[in-house]
Amino acid sequence: MDKQNKKTQVVIIGGGIIGVCAAYSLAQQGVRVTLFEKGALGAEQSSLNWGWVRTLGRDYSELRLAQRSIQLWQILQTQIDVGFKQTGILYVARTPKELSEYETWLTKAKEIGLQAQLLNQKQTMSMTPNSQKQWYGGLYSQIDGVAEPQLATKRIAELARALGAEIIENCAVRGIEQENGKITGVVTEKGPVAADQVLLAGGCWSRLFCANLGIKLPQIRVIGSVLSTTPLDAGITAAVNTRDFTIRKRADGGYTISRFGASEHELTLDSMKQMRYFLPAWWRSDFPIKLRLNKQLWCDAKIPRKFALTKPSPFEQHRQLQATVNEKFMQQTYQILTQTFPQFAQADIHKTWAGFMDVTPDSLPIIAPIKSLQGFYIATGFSGHGFGIAPAVGELLSQIMRQATNFTEGKSFSLERFS
Repeated sequence: MDKQNKKTQVVIIGGGIIGVCAAYSLAQQGVRVTLFEKGALGAEQSSLNWGWVRTLGRDYSELRLAQRSIQLWQILQTQIDVGFKQTGILYVARTPKELSEYETWLTKAKEIGLQAQLLNQKQTMSMTPNSQKQWYGGLYSQIDGVAEPQLATKRIAELARALGAEIIENCAVRGIEQENGKITGVVTEKGPVAADQVLLAGGCWSRLFCANLGIKLPQIRVIGSVLSTTPLDAGITAAVNTRDFTIRKRADGGYTISRFGASEHELTLDSMKQMRYFLPAWWRSDFPIKLRLNKQLWCDAKIPRKFALTKPSPFEQHRQLQATVNEKFMQQTYQILTQTFPQFAQADIHKTWAGFMDVTPDSLPIIAPIKSLQGFYIATGFSGHGFGIAPAVGELLSQIMRQATNFTEGKSFSLERFS
Protein backbone atom coordinates (compact mmCIF):
# COMPACT_ATOMS: atom_id res chain seq x y z
CA MET A 1 0.00 0.00 0.00
CA ASP A 2 1.22 3.47 -0.78
CA LYS A 3 0.94 6.47 1.54
CA GLN A 4 -2.52 7.47 0.36
CA ASN A 5 -3.93 4.18 1.67
CA LYS A 6 -2.65 4.66 5.21
CA LYS A 7 -5.54 6.83 6.38
CA THR A 8 -9.23 6.57 5.58
CA GLN A 9 -12.57 7.31 7.21
CA VAL A 10 -13.97 3.78 7.24
CA VAL A 11 -12.23 0.41 7.01
CA ILE A 12 -14.34 -2.58 6.03
CA ILE A 13 -13.02 -6.03 6.89
CA GLY A 14 -14.32 -8.67 4.49
CA GLY A 15 -14.99 -8.69 0.76
CA GLY A 16 -18.17 -10.75 0.69
CA ILE A 17 -21.39 -9.27 -0.63
CA ILE A 18 -22.28 -7.61 2.70
CA GLY A 19 -18.96 -5.78 2.97
CA VAL A 20 -18.99 -4.81 -0.70
CA CYS A 21 -22.56 -3.47 -0.53
CA ALA A 22 -21.62 -1.44 2.54
CA ALA A 23 -18.61 -0.02 0.71
CA TYR A 24 -20.83 0.89 -2.24
CA SER A 25 -23.44 2.61 -0.07
CA LEU A 26 -20.84 4.54 1.93
CA ALA A 27 -19.06 5.64 -1.26
CA GLN A 28 -22.40 6.87 -2.63
CA GLN A 29 -22.54 9.23 0.35
CA GLY A 30 -19.05 10.54 -0.25
CA VAL A 31 -17.43 8.62 2.61
CA ARG A 32 -13.78 7.63 2.11
CA VAL A 33 -13.85 3.86 2.55
CA THR A 34 -11.21 1.18 2.21
CA LEU A 35 -12.21 -2.50 2.09
CA PHE A 36 -9.70 -5.24 2.84
CA GLU A 37 -10.28 -8.84 1.76
CA LYS A 38 -7.80 -11.49 2.92
CA GLY A 39 -8.32 -13.51 -0.28
CA ALA A 40 -10.48 -12.86 -3.33
CA LEU A 41 -13.76 -10.93 -3.41
CA GLY A 42 -16.84 -13.09 -2.89
CA ALA A 43 -14.81 -16.29 -2.85
CA GLU A 44 -16.73 -17.95 -0.04
CA GLN A 45 -20.49 -18.10 0.65
CA SER A 46 -21.22 -14.94 -1.35
CA SER A 47 -20.57 -16.86 -4.57
CA LEU A 48 -21.73 -20.28 -3.34
CA ASN A 49 -25.32 -19.58 -2.25
CA TRP A 50 -28.61 -20.29 -4.03
CA GLY A 51 -28.95 -16.81 -5.52
CA TRP A 52 -32.45 -16.19 -4.16
CA VAL A 53 -33.70 -12.62 -3.62
CA ARG A 54 -36.77 -13.22 -1.51
CA THR A 55 -39.24 -11.67 0.84
CA LEU A 56 -41.14 -14.94 1.36
CA GLY A 57 -40.65 -16.93 4.53
CA ARG A 58 -38.44 -14.39 6.27
CA ASP A 59 -38.54 -13.43 9.89
CA TYR A 60 -40.76 -10.36 10.23
CA SER A 61 -37.83 -8.27 11.43
CA GLU A 62 -36.06 -8.86 8.09
CA LEU A 63 -39.03 -8.00 5.88
CA ARG A 64 -38.40 -4.28 5.49
CA LEU A 65 -34.81 -4.99 4.49
CA ALA A 66 -36.01 -7.65 2.04
CA GLN A 67 -38.54 -5.30 0.46
CA ARG A 68 -36.01 -2.49 0.14
CA SER A 69 -33.49 -4.90 -1.36
CA ILE A 70 -35.86 -5.76 -4.20
CA GLN A 71 -35.84 -2.07 -5.16
CA LEU A 72 -32.06 -1.82 -4.84
CA TRP A 73 -31.42 -4.98 -6.89
CA GLN A 74 -33.55 -3.43 -9.65
CA ILE A 75 -31.42 -0.27 -9.56
CA LEU A 76 -28.19 -2.24 -9.54
CA GLN A 77 -29.28 -4.24 -12.57
CA THR A 78 -29.81 -1.02 -14.54
CA GLN A 79 -26.23 0.02 -13.74
CA ILE A 80 -24.40 -3.29 -14.23
CA ASP A 81 -25.37 -6.90 -14.88
CA VAL A 82 -25.72 -8.76 -11.57
CA GLY A 83 -28.10 -11.32 -13.06
CA PHE A 84 -31.15 -9.99 -11.21
CA LYS A 85 -34.52 -11.13 -12.54
CA GLN A 86 -37.93 -10.94 -10.89
CA THR A 87 -38.89 -14.51 -11.66
CA GLY A 88 -41.24 -14.79 -8.70
CA ILE A 89 -40.78 -17.23 -5.82
CA LEU A 90 -43.27 -19.95 -4.91
CA TYR A 91 -43.47 -21.95 -1.68
CA VAL A 92 -45.72 -24.94 -2.35
CA ALA A 93 -47.80 -26.52 0.40
CA ARG A 94 -47.59 -30.30 0.61
CA THR A 95 -50.28 -30.54 3.27
CA PRO A 96 -53.23 -28.49 4.53
CA LYS A 97 -51.18 -27.79 7.66
CA GLU A 98 -48.38 -26.20 5.61
CA LEU A 99 -50.89 -24.06 3.72
CA SER A 100 -52.36 -22.92 7.03
CA GLU A 101 -48.87 -22.00 8.27
CA TYR A 102 -48.27 -19.93 5.14
CA GLU A 103 -51.59 -18.16 5.62
CA THR A 104 -50.73 -17.31 9.22
CA TRP A 105 -47.34 -15.93 8.19
CA LEU A 106 -48.82 -13.93 5.32
CA THR A 107 -51.48 -12.29 7.48
CA LYS A 108 -48.87 -10.58 9.64
CA ALA A 109 -46.46 -9.98 6.75
CA LYS A 110 -49.14 -8.01 4.91
CA GLU A 111 -49.39 -5.67 7.89
CA ILE A 112 -45.76 -4.77 7.16
CA GLY A 113 -46.65 -4.15 3.52
CA LEU A 114 -45.57 -7.40 1.86
CA GLN A 115 -46.76 -8.00 -1.69
CA ALA A 116 -47.56 -11.73 -1.75
CA GLN A 117 -50.56 -13.99 -2.09
CA LEU A 118 -51.90 -17.43 -1.30
CA LEU A 119 -52.55 -19.63 -4.33
CA ASN A 120 -55.14 -22.37 -4.57
CA GLN A 121 -54.36 -25.86 -5.80
CA LYS A 122 -55.12 -25.16 -9.46
CA GLN A 123 -52.95 -22.03 -9.53
CA THR A 124 -50.06 -23.81 -7.84
CA MET A 125 -50.20 -26.82 -10.15
CA SER A 126 -50.20 -24.55 -13.21
CA MET A 127 -46.92 -22.98 -12.03
CA THR A 128 -45.31 -26.40 -11.50
CA PRO A 129 -46.03 -28.27 -14.77
CA ASN A 130 -45.74 -32.07 -14.84
CA SER A 131 -45.63 -32.31 -11.06
CA GLN A 132 -46.29 -35.86 -9.92
CA LYS A 133 -47.40 -34.56 -6.54
CA GLN A 134 -50.66 -32.81 -5.84
CA TRP A 135 -49.93 -29.59 -4.00
CA TYR A 136 -52.60 -28.18 -1.70
CA GLY A 137 -51.76 -24.63 -2.64
CA GLY A 138 -48.89 -22.21 -2.30
CA LEU A 139 -47.47 -18.92 -1.13
CA TYR A 140 -46.28 -16.73 -3.99
CA SER A 141 -44.48 -13.41 -4.38
CA GLN A 142 -44.35 -11.97 -7.87
CA ILE A 143 -41.75 -9.34 -6.96
CA ASP A 144 -39.19 -11.85 -5.62
CA GLY A 145 -36.52 -13.26 -7.86
CA VAL A 146 -32.92 -14.30 -8.29
CA ALA A 147 -29.46 -12.86 -8.94
CA GLU A 148 -26.24 -14.60 -9.91
CA PRO A 149 -23.84 -15.14 -6.99
CA GLN A 150 -20.87 -15.60 -9.34
CA LEU A 151 -21.45 -12.09 -10.70
CA ALA A 152 -23.00 -9.97 -7.99
CA THR A 153 -20.21 -9.28 -5.49
CA LYS A 154 -17.56 -8.47 -8.07
CA ARG A 155 -19.91 -6.34 -10.16
CA ILE A 156 -21.09 -4.29 -7.16
CA ALA A 157 -17.43 -3.85 -6.22
CA GLU A 158 -16.87 -2.32 -9.66
CA LEU A 159 -19.58 0.24 -8.92
CA ALA A 160 -18.05 0.99 -5.52
CA ARG A 161 -14.61 1.51 -7.04
CA ALA A 162 -16.07 3.87 -9.64
CA LEU A 163 -17.37 6.00 -6.75
CA GLY A 164 -13.94 6.15 -5.13
CA ALA A 165 -13.96 3.18 -2.72
CA GLU A 166 -10.61 1.45 -2.33
CA ILE A 167 -10.96 -2.33 -2.44
CA ILE A 168 -7.81 -4.28 -1.68
CA GLU A 169 -7.70 -8.05 -2.13
CA ASN A 170 -5.18 -10.54 -0.70
CA CYS A 171 -4.55 -8.37 2.33
CA ALA A 172 -5.78 -9.59 5.72
CA VAL A 173 -6.65 -7.31 8.61
CA ARG A 174 -5.01 -8.79 11.71
CA GLY A 175 -6.77 -6.67 14.27
CA ILE A 176 -7.93 -3.32 15.62
CA GLU A 177 -5.99 -0.41 17.02
CA GLN A 178 -7.78 1.57 19.72
CA GLU A 179 -7.18 4.27 22.28
CA ASN A 180 -9.33 4.91 25.36
CA GLY A 181 -12.06 2.62 24.07
CA LYS A 182 -12.21 4.27 20.66
CA ILE A 183 -11.19 2.97 17.23
CA THR A 184 -8.05 4.57 15.78
CA GLY A 185 -7.38 2.16 12.94
CA VAL A 186 -6.47 -1.37 11.95
CA VAL A 187 -3.34 -3.44 11.49
CA THR A 188 -3.14 -5.23 8.16
CA GLU A 189 -0.55 -7.74 7.05
CA LYS A 190 0.99 -4.90 5.00
CA GLY A 191 0.96 -2.30 7.74
CA PRO A 192 -1.31 -0.08 9.87
CA VAL A 193 -4.15 2.01 8.47
CA ALA A 194 -5.70 4.87 10.45
CA ALA A 195 -9.49 5.07 10.44
CA ASP A 196 -12.31 6.58 12.47
CA GLN A 197 -14.67 3.64 12.00
CA VAL A 198 -14.28 -0.07 11.30
CA LEU A 199 -16.94 -2.44 10.00
CA LEU A 200 -16.40 -6.17 10.47
CA ALA A 201 -18.22 -8.09 7.73
CA GLY A 202 -16.13 -11.23 8.01
CA GLY A 203 -18.78 -13.94 7.68
CA CYS A 204 -17.62 -17.16 9.31
CA TRP A 205 -14.36 -15.49 10.36
CA SER A 206 -16.07 -12.85 12.47
CA ARG A 207 -16.18 -14.86 15.71
CA LEU A 208 -12.43 -15.49 15.63
CA PHE A 209 -11.71 -11.82 14.92
CA CYS A 210 -13.93 -10.76 17.83
CA ALA A 211 -12.41 -13.33 20.18
CA ASN A 212 -9.04 -11.62 19.83
CA LEU A 213 -10.73 -8.39 20.98
CA GLY A 214 -12.41 -10.06 23.95
CA ILE A 215 -15.85 -9.68 22.34
CA LYS A 216 -18.16 -12.69 22.66
CA LEU A 217 -19.93 -13.34 19.37
CA PRO A 218 -22.19 -16.43 19.33
CA GLN A 219 -21.80 -17.89 15.86
CA ILE A 220 -21.04 -21.24 14.25
CA ARG A 221 -20.22 -22.40 10.73
CA VAL A 222 -22.84 -24.45 8.90
CA ILE A 223 -22.27 -26.25 5.60
CA GLY A 224 -24.85 -25.95 2.83
CA SER A 225 -24.56 -28.30 -0.16
CA VAL A 226 -25.85 -27.34 -3.61
CA LEU A 227 -25.91 -28.76 -7.14
CA SER A 228 -26.56 -27.39 -10.60
CA THR A 229 -27.95 -29.13 -13.67
CA THR A 230 -27.02 -28.87 -17.30
CA PRO A 231 -29.27 -26.53 -19.35
CA LEU A 232 -32.89 -27.62 -19.47
CA ASP A 233 -36.28 -26.19 -20.42
CA ALA A 234 -38.30 -27.57 -17.51
CA GLY A 235 -41.19 -25.17 -17.97
CA ILE A 236 -40.69 -23.77 -14.45
CA THR A 237 -39.68 -20.12 -14.37
CA ALA A 238 -40.31 -19.19 -10.73
CA ALA A 239 -37.92 -20.24 -8.00
CA VAL A 240 -39.71 -23.00 -6.10
CA ASN A 241 -39.42 -24.35 -2.56
CA THR A 242 -41.17 -27.66 -1.86
CA ARG A 243 -39.35 -28.28 1.46
CA ASP A 244 -38.11 -31.55 -0.12
CA PHE A 245 -35.98 -29.52 -2.54
CA THR A 246 -35.59 -26.02 -3.98
CA ILE A 247 -35.08 -25.11 -7.63
CA ARG A 248 -34.30 -21.92 -9.47
CA LYS A 249 -33.44 -21.23 -13.10
CA ARG A 250 -29.89 -20.05 -13.68
CA ALA A 251 -28.67 -17.55 -16.26
CA ASP A 252 -26.77 -20.37 -18.02
CA GLY A 253 -30.00 -22.30 -18.62
CA GLY A 254 -29.51 -24.89 -15.91
CA TYR A 255 -31.11 -25.04 -12.47
CA THR A 256 -29.64 -24.61 -9.01
CA ILE A 257 -30.96 -27.32 -6.69
CA SER A 258 -30.74 -27.53 -2.90
CA ARG A 259 -32.86 -28.36 0.08
CA PHE A 260 -33.92 -26.88 3.38
CA GLY A 261 -32.60 -29.31 5.96
CA ALA A 262 -29.47 -30.03 3.94
CA SER A 263 -27.32 -28.03 6.35
CA GLU A 264 -24.62 -29.66 8.46
CA HIS A 265 -22.32 -28.50 11.22
CA GLU A 266 -18.87 -29.96 11.82
CA LEU A 267 -18.48 -30.10 15.59
CA THR A 268 -15.52 -28.27 17.05
CA LEU A 269 -14.42 -27.51 20.59
CA ASP A 270 -15.45 -23.91 19.99
CA SER A 271 -18.96 -24.82 18.84
CA MET A 272 -19.39 -27.20 21.78
CA LYS A 273 -18.75 -24.27 24.09
CA GLN A 274 -21.67 -22.47 22.44
CA MET A 275 -24.24 -25.25 22.69
CA ARG A 276 -26.20 -23.42 25.40
CA TYR A 277 -26.99 -20.76 22.79
CA PHE A 278 -27.87 -23.11 19.94
CA LEU A 279 -29.55 -26.21 21.38
CA PRO A 280 -32.89 -24.52 22.27
CA ALA A 281 -33.24 -23.13 18.75
CA TRP A 282 -32.32 -26.46 17.14
CA TRP A 283 -34.85 -28.25 19.30
CA ARG A 284 -37.65 -26.01 17.98
CA SER A 285 -36.52 -25.96 14.35
CA ASP A 286 -38.45 -27.57 11.49
CA PHE A 287 -35.10 -28.12 9.76
CA PRO A 288 -32.57 -29.02 12.48
CA ILE A 289 -28.94 -28.81 11.46
CA LYS A 290 -27.26 -32.20 11.15
CA LEU A 291 -24.13 -32.60 13.26
CA ARG A 292 -20.96 -34.11 11.83
CA LEU A 293 -17.95 -35.29 13.84
CA ASN A 294 -14.70 -35.51 11.90
CA LYS A 295 -11.11 -34.26 11.80
CA GLN A 296 -12.31 -30.65 11.83
CA LEU A 297 -12.61 -31.00 15.61
CA TRP A 298 -8.82 -31.28 15.88
CA CYS A 299 -8.00 -28.84 13.07
CA ASP A 300 -10.07 -26.13 14.71
CA ALA A 301 -8.47 -26.78 18.10
CA LYS A 302 -5.09 -25.73 16.66
CA ILE A 303 -6.31 -22.24 15.72
CA PRO A 304 -5.40 -19.73 18.45
CA ARG A 305 -8.15 -17.51 19.84
CA LYS A 306 -5.59 -14.92 20.93
CA PHE A 307 -2.80 -13.78 18.61
CA ALA A 308 -0.38 -10.87 18.28
CA LEU A 309 -0.82 -8.32 15.50
CA THR A 310 2.92 -8.24 14.80
CA LYS A 311 2.96 -11.76 13.34
CA PRO A 312 1.01 -13.56 10.59
CA SER A 313 -2.54 -14.16 11.81
CA PRO A 314 -4.88 -17.13 11.27
CA PHE A 315 -6.52 -15.06 8.51
CA GLU A 316 -3.31 -15.22 6.49
CA GLN A 317 -2.72 -18.89 7.18
CA HIS A 318 -6.23 -19.88 6.03
CA ARG A 319 -7.39 -17.37 3.42
CA GLN A 320 -10.39 -19.35 2.20
CA LEU A 321 -12.65 -21.92 3.83
CA GLN A 322 -13.24 -25.10 1.84
CA ALA A 323 -16.44 -27.00 2.64
CA THR A 324 -17.04 -30.64 1.73
CA VAL A 325 -20.17 -31.48 -0.25
CA ASN A 326 -22.53 -34.12 1.12
CA GLU A 327 -22.70 -35.97 -2.21
CA LYS A 328 -25.01 -38.70 -0.93
CA PHE A 329 -27.56 -36.22 0.34
CA MET A 330 -27.49 -34.20 -2.88
CA GLN A 331 -27.97 -37.37 -4.95
CA GLN A 332 -31.00 -38.20 -2.81
CA THR A 333 -32.34 -34.68 -3.29
CA TYR A 334 -31.93 -34.92 -7.06
CA GLN A 335 -33.71 -38.26 -7.07
CA ILE A 336 -36.69 -36.74 -5.21
CA LEU A 337 -36.67 -33.88 -7.72
CA THR A 338 -36.80 -36.17 -10.76
CA GLN A 339 -39.55 -38.25 -9.17
CA THR A 340 -41.58 -35.09 -8.62
CA PHE A 341 -40.73 -33.45 -11.95
CA PRO A 342 -39.79 -36.16 -14.48
CA GLN A 343 -38.58 -33.57 -17.01
CA PHE A 344 -35.45 -33.03 -14.88
CA ALA A 345 -34.32 -36.55 -15.76
CA GLN A 346 -33.44 -35.13 -19.19
CA ALA A 347 -30.69 -33.08 -17.60
CA ASP A 348 -27.49 -34.18 -15.87
CA ILE A 349 -25.89 -32.96 -12.69
CA HIS A 350 -23.40 -30.38 -13.91
CA LYS A 351 -21.55 -29.90 -10.63
CA THR A 352 -21.94 -29.90 -6.87
CA TRP A 353 -20.45 -27.54 -4.31
CA ALA A 354 -20.73 -26.48 -0.69
CA GLY A 355 -20.17 -23.33 1.32
CA PHE A 356 -19.96 -22.27 4.95
CA MET A 357 -22.76 -20.12 6.34
CA ASP A 358 -22.26 -17.92 9.41
CA VAL A 359 -25.16 -18.83 11.70
CA THR A 360 -26.43 -17.25 14.92
CA PRO A 361 -28.58 -18.98 17.57
CA ASP A 362 -31.79 -17.32 16.33
CA SER A 363 -30.79 -17.34 12.64
CA LEU A 364 -30.96 -13.55 12.49
CA PRO A 365 -27.94 -11.39 11.66
CA ILE A 366 -26.01 -9.03 13.87
CA ILE A 367 -26.04 -5.55 12.30
CA ALA A 368 -24.99 -3.16 14.99
CA PRO A 369 -22.43 -0.90 16.64
CA ILE A 370 -20.41 -2.47 19.45
CA LYS A 371 -21.01 -0.45 22.59
CA SER A 372 -17.74 -1.44 24.26
CA LEU A 373 -15.61 -0.07 21.41
CA GLN A 374 -16.60 3.27 19.91
CA GLY A 375 -16.43 3.29 16.12
CA PHE A 376 -16.59 -0.51 15.74
CA TYR A 377 -19.51 -2.12 13.88
CA ILE A 378 -20.40 -5.71 13.04
CA ALA A 379 -22.47 -7.19 10.21
CA THR A 380 -22.40 -10.97 10.38
CA GLY A 381 -24.42 -14.10 11.18
CA PHE A 382 -26.76 -13.88 8.19
CA SER A 383 -27.50 -17.60 8.50
CA GLY A 384 -27.92 -18.19 4.77
CA HIS A 385 -30.25 -15.17 4.35
CA GLY A 386 -27.66 -12.52 3.52
CA PHE A 387 -27.28 -12.58 -0.26
CA GLY A 388 -30.82 -11.45 -1.03
CA ILE A 389 -30.92 -8.59 1.50
CA ALA A 390 -27.30 -7.47 1.05
CA PRO A 391 -28.02 -4.23 -0.86
CA ALA A 392 -30.42 -3.00 1.84
CA VAL A 393 -28.04 -4.13 4.60
CA GLY A 394 -25.27 -2.11 2.97
CA GLU A 395 -27.56 0.90 2.84
CA LEU A 396 -28.59 0.41 6.47
CA LEU A 397 -24.97 0.13 7.61
CA SER A 398 -24.16 3.36 5.81
CA GLN A 399 -27.02 5.06 7.65
CA ILE A 400 -26.06 3.57 11.04
CA MET A 401 -22.43 4.62 10.67
CA ARG A 402 -23.47 8.13 9.66
CA GLN A 403 -26.14 8.20 12.39
CA ALA A 404 -28.84 8.79 9.80
CA THR A 405 -31.36 6.02 10.33
CA ASN A 406 -34.73 5.50 11.99
CA PHE A 407 -34.78 1.73 11.35
CA THR A 408 -37.09 0.47 14.10
CA GLU A 409 -36.12 -3.20 13.85
CA GLY A 410 -32.54 -2.46 14.89
CA LYS A 411 -32.90 -4.11 18.32
CA SER A 412 -33.60 -7.44 16.62
CA PHE A 413 -30.10 -7.32 15.16
CA SER A 414 -28.14 -6.19 18.22
CA LEU A 415 -25.34 -8.24 19.75
CA GLU A 416 -26.78 -7.57 23.21
CA ARG A 417 -29.80 -9.79 22.53
CA PHE A 418 -27.55 -12.79 23.31
CA SER A 419 -26.38 -11.42 26.66
